[in-house]
Amino acid sequence: MPVRRLVTSALASTALALTSLGAVTVTATPAAADPCGFYETSADAFYNHCTSDGSRVVIEVRVAMAPDYERCVGPGKTWLGSASKIQGAHYVGRTC
Repeated sequence: MPVRRLVTSALASTALALTSLGAVTVTATPAAADPCGFYETSADAFYNHCTSDGSRVVIEVRVAMAPDYERCVGPGKTWLGSASKIQGAHYVGRTC
């Protein structure tokens, strides 16, 4: 019986270590690409319109201590301003 417990524990530890290593690898990969929608870096705020059809969409930009506004953005990454001033942005459901 002690041998069976030792083998089971060793296999469980190995599986846990491999799973943890895999999780680190998977989470590190997407950070390299710009995510779709609103995102911030340490200094700037962006909206990335991910599309393959070339459409332009209207987004609402939420601004700290100022009125929110709508903006038409095309495919790809659009700089919205300083991350300290822009609180978020979202697609409003229409094209422009």
